[in-house]
Amino acid sequence: MAQHCDADQTCGTRTGSGERIRDVAQKKHKVWLARRTTRPARPDEAEKQAIIAACETFICDVLKPRFLPEIRPTEWNFVVDIHGAWAGGRYRFMQRYRSGMEHNCGEEFDAPFARIDRVGRDRFEIYWMRHTGKWWRLHIGVTLAEALRTLETDGILHPH
Repeated sequence: MAQHCDADQTCGTRTGSGERIRDVAQKKHKVWLARRTTRPARPDEAEKQAIIAACETFICDVLKPRFLPEIRPTEWNFVVDIHGAWAGGRYRFMQRYRSGMEHNCGEEFDAPFARIDRVGRDRFEIYWMRHTGKWWRLHIGVTLAEALRTLETDGILHPH
């Protein structure tokens, strides 16, 4: 960087483009912020129980027979159950794993693979759990019946 003096003898340092660093620091910059969306009103208890019941029926009638017809123990982690949980306006679909390794034999943990978020009365968004541990939204504004049908037919949303 080179020194630069104006006609009034105020000196500053020029950047490669000729602007003084002080001038750059004083410029106003626009900063774009994402708008926070407000969460929808929580469902009443009857709607919440209807969502949970539909999801549990879906797990028992579709997911378990198709993806866990029997438990096959291995020396590594193996699936012992498929279940779900409601929390904060969301229903997560999870696999429960059990470890078959000697140092932690019998320990269990949950691994979510899909989620539906209630965004309004009978309106849901469908999320997929990426290998990075981040949720990725795939479908917006579907009904509960459409969400469950999508979970059944879209291979990316299936348990591993």
